[in-house]
Amino acid sequence: MAAVILRSAGSGASGRWQMERGSGTVVEVGYAEGWDPASRTPGRALSAGEARARDAEGLPYAAMHRVPGSEVPAEVRLVSWGAGFVEVWAYDEQGRRTFEAELRLLVDEERLLNRRAISWRYPDPVTAEFAQDCPRTVVEVFPDGTGRISHQPEGMRGSSLEAVLTVPEERLWSARPGFGEWRPLPGGEHLPDWVRVHLDTAGTPEASVPWRRESSRMFSSVDFDALFRPGTRMSGPYGDEMTAVEPRRTGTLRVPSGLLAVDCPLDHDGPHFSIAVPPGEHVLDEAQAAFLDGCESSTAVRLRVGEAPAVSWEMALRPCDDTRLLGEGEAYGFGTDGAMGAFADAGAWGPLQRLSRQVMEDNDPEAWKYSTDSAYFLRTREPGSGAELVAFAVGSDGVHPVWVGRSADGDVVGVVVLVEGMPDLVAP
Repeated sequence: MAAVILRSAGSGASGRWQMERGSGTVVEVGYAEGWDPASRTPGRALSAGEARARDAEGLPYAAMHRVPGSEVPAEVRLVSWGAGFVEVWAYDEQGRRTFEAELRLLVDEERLLNRRAISWRYPDPVTAEFAQDCPRTVVEVFPDGTGRISHQPEGMRGSSLEAVLTVPEERLWSARPGFGEWRPLPGGEHLPDWVRVHLDTAGTPEASVPWRRESSRMFSSVDFDALFRPGTRMSGPYGDEMTAVEPRRTGTLRVPSGLLAVDCPLDHDGPHFSIAVPPGEHVLDEAQAAFLDGCESSTAVRLRVGEAPAVSWEMALRPCDDTRLLGEGEAYGFGTDGAMGAFADAGAWGPLQRLSRQVMEDNDPEAWKYSTDSAYFLRTREPGSGAELVAFAVGSDGVHPVWVGRSADGDVVGVVVLVEGMPDLVAP
């Protein structure tokens, strides 16, 4: 991937290396047993000798390249010959990942497949890491010479340019380096030159490979507000004909932090999703639909953030979610083993979750309010801040997507979770 070499200028737990790039920046190299790329946390520190021994034995270790005086590493490599992989990360001065690569040691012990690379481009120093509108490029190659480039100039919120191409043998593989012989990444976006050549002509008549444009997979064509609009005709997940009736208002939810959490209240690691909303009290309602025999059923729950209509609906995502990996009809969501979800104030998720678990595990009547005729069945409140959690029932265990409605101005105006899966709306 690179044409410059790190030269040793020392030894021990942290050597000093000369990076022959531009101004000849001196880079310190340290070693550790592992690396957490999200928190930028190394494992137990290793000396160069210990790291060399682990390299020879096939045990995992991390090599961290850092400019003196900087707390954030410029590059990190997690090497595990025994497991047959190398992972690479590059960071900018703000600590954001700008590049990620995966290399695989397959049948040939002397070379690595350049399996996958992702490059992110941040428009300014304050854009969050992996922001949904952050431009990015994904490159994948396979041992048979097939390659794929996915270029998203507007991030996951915009359309992408996709190309499937044949990758020459010499671009598929990198020679396996000896200990301490890794070459630093190229500058700029860290992408190989052959990828940059294709990107320069993507979607133009000069392109040497065919490109196709794909719509963003973040957005849904379904108008989820229609489920709350009396008279909307639909067929349920099992083909039953239904008609939306007047939605049921089920109180309000207090979100003083301005950050809405959506997750299963039994999830120990939550909240799964956090969505910025105006601080304050927001309306909770529940979509109802009548079957032909007159029986009614809940189809969705909603937190209403404003009165403006939603002109677009997008799936809620975590920073690590990648819509490019979704198949037709798939979506990300929160998981539940208890057929339930919750809207809550994310700033008080911990104490609110503990209260809700206390209700369900210890049946403490002081901590909850219960309603038998609604999908919403539990409410807890954190006394100090007044923040609340309201739990609701869903039709099954598994993964449940969260849909965020935005107004014409781009403001969040509603958050919806389906109770029984996606109904088919019948055109009026």
